[in-house]
Amino acid sequence: MSSVDPSLSNQDLRPVPPEKRSWSFYNYTALWFSMCMEITTYRLASGLIAKGMNWKQAIGTVLLGNLIVLVPMLLNAHAGAKYGIPFPVFLRASFGVRGANLAALLRAAVACGWFGIQSWIGGSAIDAMLVVIWPNLAGNTFVLWTCFLLFWLLNMVVVWRGVDSIRRLQAFGAPFMFIMAAALLVWVRVKAGSFGAMLSTPSQFHTRGEFLSVFFPSLTAMVGYWATLALNIPDFTRYSKSQSAQSWGQAFGLPVAMVLYTFLGIAVTSASVVLFGKPIWDPVQLIGMFHQPFVAFLALIAVLVATLNVNIGANVVSPSNDFSNLYPRLISFRTGGLITGFLGLAMCPWKLLATPDAYIFGWLVGYSGLLGPVAGIMVCDYFFIRHTDLDVNSLYHREGVYHYSKGVNPRALIALALGVAIALVGVFVPALHFLYDYAWFVGFFTAGAAYVAMMKLAAPALPEQRAEEMA
Repeated sequence: MSSVDPSLSNQDLRPVPPEKRSWSFYNYTALWFSMCMEITTYRLASGLIAKGMNWKQAIGTVLLGNLIVLVPMLLNAHAGAKYGIPFPVFLRASFGVRGANLAALLRAAVACGWFGIQSWIGGSAIDAMLVVIWPNLAGNTFVLWTCFLLFWLLNMVVVWRGVDSIRRLQAFGAPFMFIMAAALLVWVRVKAGSFGAMLSTPSQFHTRGEFLSVFFPSLTAMVGYWATLALNIPDFTRYSKSQSAQSWGQAFGLPVAMVLYTFLGIAVTSASVVLFGKPIWDPVQLIGMFHQPFVAFLALIAVLVATLNVNIGANVVSPSNDFSNLYPRLISFRTGGLITGFLGLAMCPWKLLATPDAYIFGWLVGYSGLLGPVAGIMVCDYFFIRHTDLDVNSLYHREGVYHYSKGVNPRALIALALGVAIALVGVFVPALHFLYDYAWFVGFFTAGAAYVAMMKLAAPALPEQRAEEMA
């Protein structure tokens, strides 16, 4: 690749050379096991039980949602592994070298919200475990906020150490969390008496209509849960040794890890009905109800490792690159991570976790309507317009084939606006609320179809007609 425009590149945004791509099948499997085995996944599964599903209905919903989102994830992952480019640079092919900033910021804003949520979970977990050990700390808001800010600071330290520390953290965290999850399942099974008792909670739906009214928005929420990673997965696959390493690692890691950890959340939540007469969807609260300091201490370690793993891997890598893409000469990966951390604090994460409805049907479904259209445009551009052939040099120059009109592809922005509007119109028009229930799907297919139609009509340059490599 020839010399690049310094306003569009820095060390973190340039393609990873083949000799530095070291991630294997195990690294991608470990990545997904580490990111799935954490509190928000547990709450996702347990929230379905709290909304009235039995364990079979809940597992089926989660599995189907993750198999669906795996498709756009693997499609977007291809460019990262083939060209070694991160997500915000990949976006330039469809949105333009400047227009990509808008789509990247949508993804970054959601990641900041997730970063705040995970930091709050980690801090509140520390506080809850301290209360088990020292009951006189119960209700002390100063201790809660101190725990929250200390855990937030720990995340910032890992960010400052760079991407390689993330790989090492994931490699350690995956087997550790698998062992801890199995231990929690066995412990609750002993408390409940048998697996049969743990899974005995019946479905609360009396008709198929009642079930479907919860199933479809829940399915959208399952897709929305990983809609962020479905976009920025090139941030990870750019380090892959090969296409097969990342594709097989993800195809195995994501659905298997989600089903295993979903079963844990469902079984433990169902057991809470047997033990306490009501479903308790928060595992930290559940463990605290047993008032056993040693168990609380082990649970604290597991929660901290799990939350730190997913927060850094899922919620820092992408927005750090996205913010860096805004002003590469001034904003590095580290600086972008710090921006992510502070914005996460500003988004009041404690409100997003207040109830299962706020978390699943508000936060997850809501932002899926923003990210689905971006995914649809990216996938359609790369496979149907470019046929997986990118001019990498032009991704880093304003005079290249991805400059479009003053650095912006207006067709991508129109398709994005159309997809978001139709996906979220149900929030404001009750008669169209069904569109909101399918927000990610509606946005993905609407934006993707509109984009392909407009690009075909505009007769974009074919790969063999693209600009020559610049000297």
